[in-house]
Amino acid sequence: MTEGHRRGVVNKRPDPDPCRDQDLGKFEVTVRDGAARLGKLYTKHGVLETPMLLPVINPNIRTIEPREMWEKYRVSGLITNSYVTWKHEKLREPALKDGIHSLLDFPGVIVTDSGTFQSYVYGDVEVGVEEIVDFQQKIGVDIGTMLDVFGRPDMSREELEHAVEETANRALDSLNAAGEEMLLNGPVQGGLHDDLRAQAGLLMGELEGENRGFAVHPIGGIVPLMEKQRYLELFRILLAARSTIPPNRPIHMFGCGHPILFPLCIALGVDLFDSAAYALFARDDRLLTPTGTVKLGDLNEWTHNSSTLFQHTPSEVREMEKEQRSTLLAHHNLEVTQAELARCREAVRNGTIWQLAEQRSHASAKLREAFEWVLEQMEEPAEGPVGESVLRTIASTNPVRGTAEQFSDDIDSRPHLLHLNALLAMRWRRPGSWWDGSDEKAERVGILSGAEPPWRDSALGSAVSALAEEPRSILLISTPVGLIPFTLEDVSPWCHVECSDELWEMILDEDEIDTWLEDLGISDLPLDIHLCQPDPQSVAGGGNRDKIRDWIDRCAIVDKLSLFCGISPSEACKLSAEMTSRRSRTDRMVNVNFADVHCLSPRLPDGALSLTLAGAERLHTLNPSAPSSFEEGVVASDLDHPGMPRVLLMDDAIPFVGKGRNVIHGFVLGADAHIISGQPCLVVSSKGELVAHGIANATADDMAFFDKGIAVKVRDGAMK
Repeated sequence: MTEGHRRGVVNKRPDPDPCRDQDLGKFEVTVRDGAARLGKLYTKHGVLETPMLLPVINPNIRTIEPREMWEKYRVSGLITNSYVTWKHEKLREPALKDGIHSLLDFPGVIVTDSGTFQSYVYGDVEVGVEEIVDFQQKIGVDIGTMLDVFGRPDMSREELEHAVEETANRALDSLNAAGEEMLLNGPVQGGLHDDLRAQAGLLMGELEGENRGFAVHPIGGIVPLMEKQRYLELFRILLAARSTIPPNRPIHMFGCGHPILFPLCIALGVDLFDSAAYALFARDDRLLTPTGTVKLGDLNEWTHNSSTLFQHTPSEVREMEKEQRSTLLAHHNLEVTQAELARCREAVRNGTIWQLAEQRSHASAKLREAFEWVLEQMEEPAEGPVGESVLRTIASTNPVRGTAEQFSDDIDSRPHLLHLNALLAMRWRRPGSWWDGSDEKAERVGILSGAEPPWRDSALGSAVSALAEEPRSILLISTPVGLIPFTLEDVSPWCHVECSDELWEMILDEDEIDTWLEDLGISDLPLDIHLCQPDPQSVAGGGNRDKIRDWIDRCAIVDKLSLFCGISPSEACKLSAEMTSRRSRTDRMVNVNFADVHCLSPRLPDGALSLTLAGAERLHTLNPSAPSSFEEGVVASDLDHPGMPRVLLMDDAIPFVGKGRNVIHGFVLGADAHIISGQPCLVVSSKGELVAHGIANATADDMAFFDKGIAVKVRDGAMK
């Protein structure tokens, strides 16, 4: 321990290093969970790690000094108003002389607004479109904002159409005025109209100036909605705009900064927030919390503590002078805001951001209303920008999880479960042959009910007995989230739901069973329900137990190749014709051999598949060609089983990736539309040669746009 630590002194945070010139303005995503993502935006004053809040700084009223934000709260970026700085000579002159970073005494990233919000509050502003961008560039702003036209929710459609069109008309001149070193925000307007928001996202996203396009796309015109807690409309706007905004651009919710909104915003794709709420609420004696706003006058004790408040009681704070009290509460508000963002980022890392959004939705009736509306869109996506955005969110979500799934009334609508169930309904097929060598049609469906996982322990006896009695049986397991094939008993989250014993023991009602059987295409078969029993080994199945178990194992591999790799069941059956496997001490299949060659293994954390190079080579032989290039577009296949997803690699990268290096965005020329983030894929050359195999770290749409970060985490190169 250093002397400084013993004295309680915090080590000084070093100033940030500028990004490399070639990285300026690039956005890299490091972790994905559907629409939610952790990213890095590269600027001249360091890297903004998203999602994050840009605290609003009024140059005339600094409740918390920017330098203290940098040192104490690790705030890496803030936002201030360039119009206010331009308008006041006492701010303008030093900003032009020494730069905005010197004026604010802040070493990190500085973002500026343009005066658009002032035009909403006070009427028209006095500065020109190119003039305000040029001013931001001259004072050394990292990310400036063009002077867009504010679109209020109460405007007529004609007025909002004008706001979208006029903003787009100003955009190119603004981009050119920004110069080479300043990045620029391209706001998306459109009021409450889905089509206008989508149109604005498309117009702003496609524009390219002399140096670059927009670096960030703020969603504008939303403050009036948040002031009245019109959260349903807020999230509708977000979904509509996201449908056309390029995926390699961060999305900024202009003026949004209450912690209660962070989880759902982030789950739906927001990367940046900004707000002066930490200071404004403090001046009104209000405390921000992750579950709402609390008035100081209502408190006898702190319901949400912080290091700022720890040494005081509510009554002591109420007795302070106004300025001292406001400063203290502002520090608390900023601390709580930063803590909630950290909680959200950690939830994205461990795949629980949607669960966190569910929890927070119960804190406010208006937020709960909005959340339930989002669930409705997830369950039944409609045509139009919102439906398109929702479908993309579901399809881009890794369907499996390596952690426990907390049960709730909303569990069925979580994007990863919707994706997993959709893959099951689309790609699973009833067996084509049976353990006794017959290939007749299935005779019945057997539902195994009343036991918790691992079902290879708690239900294997019932499964083997049912198959011994009638070999042509399709076996399903009853779980708190529906019916699943017994062959997929180790796939999480199906096998990893944390809930009461009562839910595991509950038998689904007839209507629920009928719905699941219809989705699986087996509602035409007679039905038997069996109580789960463990495997007594020497009794279940008589002398055929091992033969039945081997058949179940083979069906499990066929089903997983179908669900997660898009391989047709018939092709998967051919591959596994001479299959053997090895089991772990916990009786899980760990190594799978085809004709005595180790080709794949079920992944222990989530039950999906991990390929070996030999396995990748065998799957590659099923379709030894290259996917279409991005120039031809990312076109979805009409097939339920479109085959092993492929990534088309640029020739220059083949020597490196072929030896096992990761595939980097910018070296991808094309990709199959059915790539699933977090699942296996093949990397091929333009001639269709296998270069490597690995785990997709992005969707095909992402690969078409991003030029920084890892596209595929390569497991093994094929050209060593």
